[in-house]
Amino acid sequence: MSLPAAFLSDIAQLIPKNRRFDDPLSTLAFGTDASFYRLIPQLVIRVESEDEVVALLQWAQRDGVPVTFRAAGTSLSGQAISDSVLIVLGDNWNGREIRGQGMQIRLQPGVIGAQANAWLAPFGRKIGPDPASIQACKIGGIVANNSSGMCCGTAQNTYHTLAGIRLVLADGSRLDTEDAASITVFRNRHGALLERLATLGRQTRANTELAARIRHKYRLKNTTGLSLNTLVDFDDPLEILSHLLVGSEGTLGFISAVTYNTVVDRPNKASALIVFPNVETCCNAVTVLKTQPVSAVELLDRRSLRSVQNKPGMPAFVQHLSKSACALLIESRAASPSLLREQLALIMKALACFAVEKQIDFTEDPVENARLWAIRKDTFPAVGAVRKTGTTVIIEDVTFPVEQLAIGVNRLIALFDKHHYDEAILFGHALEGNLHFVFTQGFNSAEEITRYQAFMDDVAQLVAVEFGGSLKAEHGTGRNMAPFVELEWGREAYQLMWQLKRLLDPNGILNPDVVLSEDPQIHLKHLKPLPAADELVDKCIECGFCEPVCPSKGLTLSPRQRIVIWRDIQARKRAGVDTAEVEAAFQYQGIDTCAATGLCAQRCPVGINTGDLMEKLRSRDADRTKTAEWLATHFATALQGVRFTLHVANGARMLLGAPRLAKLSAQMSRLSKGQVPQWTNAMPQPEKAIRFNPAVTDERPRVVYLAACVSRAMAPSAADKEQMSLYEKTRSLLEKAGYQVVIPENLESLCCGQPFASKGYAEQADHKRQELIGALLQASRGGLDPIYCDTSPCTLRLVQNPGETRLDLYDPVRFIRTHLMDRLDFTPQQAPIAVHVTCSTQHLGEGQALIDLARRCANTVVIPEGIHCCGFAGDKGFTTPELNAHALRSLKRAVHSCSEGISTSRTCEIGLSQHGGIDYHGLVYLVDRVTKARAH
Repeated sequence: MSLPAAFLSDIAQLIPKNRRFDDPLSTLAFGTDASFYRLIPQLVIRVESEDEVVALLQWAQRDGVPVTFRAAGTSLSGQAISDSVLIVLGDNWNGREIRGQGMQIRLQPGVIGAQANAWLAPFGRKIGPDPASIQACKIGGIVANNSSGMCCGTAQNTYHTLAGIRLVLADGSRLDTEDAASITVFRNRHGALLERLATLGRQTRANTELAARIRHKYRLKNTTGLSLNTLVDFDDPLEILSHLLVGSEGTLGFISAVTYNTVVDRPNKASALIVFPNVETCCNAVTVLKTQPVSAVELLDRRSLRSVQNKPGMPAFVQHLSKSACALLIESRAASPSLLREQLALIMKALACFAVEKQIDFTEDPVENARLWAIRKDTFPAVGAVRKTGTTVIIEDVTFPVEQLAIGVNRLIALFDKHHYDEAILFGHALEGNLHFVFTQGFNSAEEITRYQAFMDDVAQLVAVEFGGSLKAEHGTGRNMAPFVELEWGREAYQLMWQLKRLLDPNGILNPDVVLSEDPQIHLKHLKPLPAADELVDKCIECGFCEPVCPSKGLTLSPRQRIVIWRDIQARKRAGVDTAEVEAAFQYQGIDTCAATGLCAQRCPVGINTGDLMEKLRSRDADRTKTAEWLATHFATALQGVRFTLHVANGARMLLGAPRLAKLSAQMSRLSKGQVPQWTNAMPQPEKAIRFNPAVTDERPRVVYLAACVSRAMAPSAADKEQMSLYEKTRSLLEKAGYQVVIPENLESLCCGQPFASKGYAEQADHKRQELIGALLQASRGGLDPIYCDTSPCTLRLVQNPGETRLDLYDPVRFIRTHLMDRLDFTPQQAPIAVHVTCSTQHLGEGQALIDLARRCANTVVIPEGIHCCGFAGDKGFTTPELNAHALRSLKRAVHSCSEGISTSRTCEIGLSQHGGIDYHGLVYLVDRVTKARAH
């Protein structure tokens, strides 16, 4: 059924075209969330204000158009998809207000959960919910799903830490429970609705059997159905309404702000892994731990441990555990080290009576802690990594009463065996009786769907009927448990949920078939295909964890969406369908605007670097092999050509003036489709060629200085207050620290190969890399001397296969922190400094070290929020400037208090200077300015 013409006409007047998507590529890309369902929306709208949401809902109500809201789309049960209108959050939903020294925080729904905690960290506080996806999921989804997590339990979820909420109902009416004027208006206009809620509350509390059932259900972790506990917990209809929105999954209204009562984030913590001989002993230990000072207790069955036992860093004993072994990963937190140690003694005393097969004692070492928790965190991706291509990974989420946990675990394992889910693993938040089980499932045949249906029917009977547990503890009901809500709750409670739904959404336009559905087969429909596309990305489970760090997300496609589209293209080709149109759109949306930085791989549970696929596709289209070979062979000439181009551009600036040149070059860049680079005020001037000077023999320690080709060609811009070149500044700093600086021979011809690799010319790239390694071996006397590379992307490329060379290679951060700190005296400057941690610096593991160095050099350091990659991506800042502009669209506002920024990549600094409105320089400029040679 197509969308009404009047609805589309009104939307076109309100929402700009660049925030409306109805083309096949975009609707398919947005039709995917982290669940195993797919619906293709007819229209996707990116909203930037509450006023837009209100208007959209009023028109949707008028015309009977179903709408679905989406924040990050990391939900696992099909809550964030639609075959009608999908409303997604844009950039302008990131507001926050911290109150009372962090005791409360008011957040808009577009804030990522981890960012909220970063804002609260200086106060020693955090929000209560701590879902595993907190690095990617947003507050809107956390509230709408009543998410919890490993340490949250039931006491600290959104429902129990809610201090206020701002919402929009299906008819477009607004309510802010923290605003007296808003409350007054709402009471006047919606008195009947509030009275009906109050009446339902009184009736529910008076129904002693139903009220007791509700209280019992929420003694456990439970997100199945609507939040009926609000009817027994509150008598004020405004409180009932606000808490009903929590866990409603977008079926009752839109959440435009929420205020949390925050919780203490205790700084001292320790973890232990204790393996018991069997499930029964393990679960009995959980019962004892309920009364102990623990913050998290994670259960891992033998299958989960087996799934990660061969991973690097895993304790060797994991491979040799008995078949029935079951482990607990225990964490305790305290306000002080001494109190923590008291707590650990109490915990170990309580567990002393239990038989233990193996254990790793409590450790406070952060590295060891991270290693232990990696066992738990790697279990889910471990199943995803070994699944058969074409199948999906399903993670289910149930709760047993803790006192029946052992029986429940064994019964679930028996169901795995009965339905032949041999790869299934089981783990979970044991203190709450909350278990996750992960299995792989194909939906390509009727037999596979029937197997899944039979399994889920058995799980529902086991958990909800036999044990009186929850079918959804924290992942939300979605559409995959909607048919089982009545089975779990009973008819009376189920009908009460429908009354609430129809009261708040009488026309049923809000997220239909989610939480409540009249279709008993809804969980078996709209199943998402995961066809083979390329071995580089076939393991993708489409969770969306990659999206927050992608510079092109919101401009074109995110890594998840690139994989979705490429999978669809390959499936269509196999089916004999013409893909020319979608491939033409994907060339720009997917390939051309991918920065290929690899940050997505750092966030991906299965380690997928979507940029690798895009570079592979670029190499497929790389048809100028002879040109690439000529450039590789005549690199010194090519470098002179770059200098000449910069010289011409600089001359044009002096002749035409900067404003006219910027306007003219922007037009030429558009007309040439990026072939002519766009000139900006940050465009470098040409750098003089570095002259080779043979090393002399003296008492100073030697360092080989590799000046990257970009720093050899690009001097500071004419507008830059700092006119000393990076080469001169670096050499000056190294000599100040007492080093003899050695320059490799034939430097003008040398290159790490990155410019060739990024264009898809892998052979030429590898040739240049090997040539450079040979020159560096010679200059460093066979690897005897350290090698300083002034640009972090080049360093990263050279160290990618560390075992193949004897080179002692350093990027600026690592060299300064390991070789210069004891040779220089630092006097930090008063002027604030902005820091950009490049993608390559992050890959090198030096991100925090760069920030720490900046803090050694300046009393105030600004790290802009939400900017993980600048999007300059080698030369894309020149050829695809919109990618750089999009990635840095919030930079100027973030660094307004600074007069200078630092980084470790010359090309990144060009884009940062342009879009930040301040000069960005290499780290050495700052270090040189604030240091003096230490007297010996």
